[in-house]
Amino acid sequence: MTPSSGSTAPVLPPAPPAEPPPIWFLSPEGFFALPLAATPEERAQRADSFVRELYSRGDEAIWGPASPYYAAMAELMAGSSVSYCAMGLFSTSDDERTPEGDVARHDLSDGAAQCAFTLAAIPTDQADADTDVVAQGILAILSRDPYDDVRWLDLPCGPAVSCVTWREHRLAPDVTASGEATDLVTAQLQVHVPFPTGPFTAVFTLFTASTDYWTQFCDLMEAILQTVSFTDPAEDADADSDSEGQLEEQS
Repeated sequence: MTPSSGSTAPVLPPAPPAEPPPIWFLSPEGFFALPLAATPEERAQRADSFVRELYSRGDEAIWGPASPYYAAMAELMAGSSVSYCAMGLFSTSDDERTPEGDVARHDLSDGAAQCAFTLAAIPTDQADADTDVVAQGILAILSRDPYDDVRWLDLPCGPAVSCVTWREHRLAPDVTASGEATDLVTAQLQVHVPFPTGPFTAVFTLFTASTDYWTQFCDLMEAILQTVSFTDPAEDADADSDSEGQLEEQS
């Protein structure tokens, strides 16, 4: 764990010079996608829907001020290579059901663990078949930091590299509930997956200050990575169905 040199505004990766090829993945229940869109009007409309879903038990007193905030966040990401951003909210209750019969993970009254999750496509100099070479280069570069836990991954979609980073931040008294300086520990899991369909690398990032639930967040990321695909899963399913039909006819 290394101390932070000070708080800074987040630096978003620049937008790629060309549109990256498509990529598919599934995010678990409990993730709320931020209202990314091409125009300010679309972002404002999606932000309104987003806050009503995120704060489903709220009202206009909450939704009204929150909507412009999340629209502004989407505006910040509009000129970057971030193509997906979501907030994960999960109940920390030990009960499976609330007194009203709802699933407990959606009831945050007993406490919540939260995380931020993004996907960005970063241009990389590679040929389509060089995903192993690109992943090896990423592994070598990230391994230079002795404080990071860097590992090679073999995913269903191809090779990847994961990097876990823990940081300790010193919070000033004026931003803490107690009015005293406090240490805040954060953790980040970042996974780099080279595209086999073009000169890009997909970067999945999960960031959280709810480090008591780090194992659960790692399980969530693993579940997401198992679904990553660079071909349309619907087309793959149709192809598998056709193949099964041909086998049945031959038999």
